[in-house]
Amino acid sequence: MSDLLSPTETALPEILPIFPLSGVLLLPRGRLPLNIFEPRYLAMTREALAGERLIGMVQPNDQAGGQAGGGISPPVYPVGCAGRVMQFRETDDGRFLITLTGVSRFRIVEELPLVSGYRRVVPDWGPFARDRDASGEPEFDRARLIRGLKNFFATRQLSADWGAIDKAPGEHLVTSIAMMCPFAPSEKQALLEAANLDERARLLMALVEMAAIKPTTTETDTGTRH
Repeated sequence: MSDLLSPTETALPEILPIFPLSGVLLLPRGRLPLNIFEPRYLAMTREALAGERLIGMVQPNDQAGGQAGGGISPPVYPVGCAGRVMQFRETDDGRFLITLTGVSRFRIVEELPLVSGYRRVVPDWGPFARDRDASGEPEFDRARLIRGLKNFFATRQLSADWGAIDKAPGEHLVTSIAMMCPFAPSEKQALLEAANLDERARLLMALVEMAAIKPTTTETDTGTRH
């Protein structure tokens, strides 16, 4: 496993490779492990490691309809989060095991032609300039959030290290829970696009409380069960 450098050491690029992955959320200063095995994303990872080491995580937008740019690429939400490859390992069977640390959100200005099968965009970092600054403690009812989490985990028969949760700093707690909980893609996107950490904490609390009283099996618009 190779350890790389600080997530804020270089300027943000004018062109960014994107990795569309439904239901996967990366937030600034969050850590996201990924198992890379598709040829196009292996090529993307190699190019990232040779350059700024930044990969933009975005979600496909099933509600958008149509196809991005009139091509074969499905539409994605316009806001994503770039992560820097902080650790990587290449396996014997040719996969990459990488860990991204979230650096900054971005808004897609334009999508560029494919390179080696993977997608690239022109990102606008401006609306999220404060993402690279260390945040203070979010203002939210921590005890209420933990109560909601305990109900949420109990209804889904999930386990948690409650001692570690109790000790976690506010931003780390909000970021980790938002990234980890199995919310719907649209809910994950709402957490990503929250204006600031305080708003994200309040939204997370509401989602956890609503999810705790929902059935564990739901039907999607396509009639499939998950």
